[in-house]
Amino acid sequence: MQFIPMETFACKGASQAPFSYLSKALFHPPIQEFVDQCKFLCKRLHPLTSREATLNGWQSTRTRRVTLAAMLSVATVLIAPQVGHADNGQDLAKAPPEQVGMSTQRLARISAIFKRDVDQGKLPGAVMMVARKGKLVFAEAVGFQDKNAARPMSLNSIFRVYSMSKSLTSVAAMTLVEDGTIQLADPISKYLPAFKRMVVSVPKIDPALVRLTYTMVPAEREITIQDLLRHTAGLAYGELTTNTPVRDAYVKAGFVAQSGPDFDIRGMTADEQVERLSKAPLATQPGAMWEYSIAVDVLGRVLEAATGKRLSEVLDERLFKPLKMADTSFWVPKNKIDQLAQPLPVDPITGLPNILFDMSTPPKNDSGGAGIASTATDYLRFAQMLLNKGQLDGMRLLSPTTVRLMTADHLGTRIDDMVAPVTALLGTPGYTFGLGFAVRRSDGIVGEPGSSGEFLWTSFAGSFFWIDPKEQIAAVYMTQSPGPLRGHYRRLFKQLVYQAVVD
Repeated sequence: MQFIPMETFACKGASQAPFSYLSKALFHPPIQEFVDQCKFLCKRLHPLTSREATLNGWQSTRTRRVTLAAMLSVATVLIAPQVGHADNGQDLAKAPPEQVGMSTQRLARISAIFKRDVDQGKLPGAVMMVARKGKLVFAEAVGFQDKNAARPMSLNSIFRVYSMSKSLTSVAAMTLVEDGTIQLADPISKYLPAFKRMVVSVPKIDPALVRLTYTMVPAEREITIQDLLRHTAGLAYGELTTNTPVRDAYVKAGFVAQSGPDFDIRGMTADEQVERLSKAPLATQPGAMWEYSIAVDVLGRVLEAATGKRLSEVLDERLFKPLKMADTSFWVPKNKIDQLAQPLPVDPITGLPNILFDMSTPPKNDSGGAGIASTATDYLRFAQMLLNKGQLDGMRLLSPTTVRLMTADHLGTRIDDMVAPVTALLGTPGYTFGLGFAVRRSDGIVGEPGSSGEFLWTSFAGSFFWIDPKEQIAAVYMTQSPGPLRGHYRRLFKQLVYQAVVD
C-alpha cells in the first residue's frame, strides 16, 4: 500500500467534508461503503459533542486531525491489499467487526490460538474468514502454505476442498431443477440407464454359524436424484462401508485406492465410472438409510447426461463465473500451482504420511463429490450467496424457496441414520441432512455454539464451512490437515467465532 502522508490532507481540501475529500484522494471503490465505515468508526472513537465534530462543521484543526487519523486507520484495514491477494473485486465488502455486532478483540483470539498451534507443529497453516450481515469482518492467513518450501500461507492460497465439493455440485443440481431440466423425483436411470435394476447386499446373522452373511435382493425402488443429494441412494464409500460384498465390489471396480490418496476416483472416465459402479450392489435399500457415499459423484454424472456438458462446464456456467470464483476448479493450472497449499509431510498424531490429491493435471472425470480446489475467498462468496437466500451482488442463482428446500430436514424420522450426519465428522450429534448440507436440528444437543437451521459441510483434508441464518454468519476455514485433529480444529474455529458475537 502506498502511504499517503497526513500533510497531504492538512494542506488540501481543508474546507471540504473529510469523507468526500478522502474518498477522492484514495480513489478506491466502493466509495460510499468506505465513507459509511469511516463515519461509523469516527463516531465510535470520537463522540464529541461540539458542533465542529459533526460532518457539516469540522472547522477545528484538532478535530480534523483526529478524524483524519481515524479515517486513515480504517483505510489501512479496508484498502490495503493482503499479501499475494489479487485486487480483483472478488472479496465481500469489508466492515469493522463492531459495525455488525462482533468484537475485534475477541476475533483476535482466533489468530493467536491458531498461530500457537502452527508453531507447535500441529497444523501446517490455515486461512479463516468470517462474514456477518453481509460484511467481511475477519480474514486471516496463518502458518505455511508449504512448510517444506518455507512458503507462508496467504489469503489466495488454493486448497483441495474434497467433500466441500458436494455442496457446490448440489447447488448446481438445484439450478437445473429450477430451470426444469431435472426433477428431484426423477429416477437416475432416466439419465444413467445402467442404474435401472440394482441389487442390495443385505446383512443377516447366521445363527448356525454365528456369523454375518449377506444376501443379494432386488432393490425395492429406483434411486432418485433426491436420494443422491441427501445420501439415501444405498451407495457407499469403499473406504468407509462395513458391508463386505459392497466393499469388495468397490475394490474390484477401482473405487478404493490400493496406493495413493484415499477417495481418489478421478483416474477413470465418467462412462467407466457409471458402468463399474452400476454393477456393484447397494449397501442399503434406496431411501431407507442415510449413509455417506459416492452419491454426489453419481449426481455429477446425472448433470452431465442431462446437459450434454462436462461437469466442470456446468459448474463454471452456473456457479463459478456468476459468483466470480476465479480460483475454483477441478484442477489447478500451471500458472496457479504455486498457490496450492500442502499438508505436513507426516501427521503429527498418527505418524503416517499425508497424501492428498495431485491437482496439477486435468482429471479423467470431474469428481463432484471430492475433486474441486478453491480458495477461502471464493468459497465464502458461495456461502454468502446461500446466506442471502440465493443471490449475491445483484446476481440471483437460486430462488429463496429452493434454498429453504435444500436446508430443510430431508431425513425426518422415517429414514434411519446408521452414522448420524456430522457425528463422525464433528464428533457431536444433533444434525439431520438436507440436499447437500448437514442441517442443525435445534440450538441444543450439539456440543458447540450455533443455531437451529444452520447448515454446513466439511472436508477430508480438514476444511469446513457453515452458514447460520439466525446470526447472519457465513464462515470458512481452509487447511490441508487430514489427520485426527481435524474435528478439533473445526469445533475450535466455530466456538471462537461465536464467542466474538457481542450483539
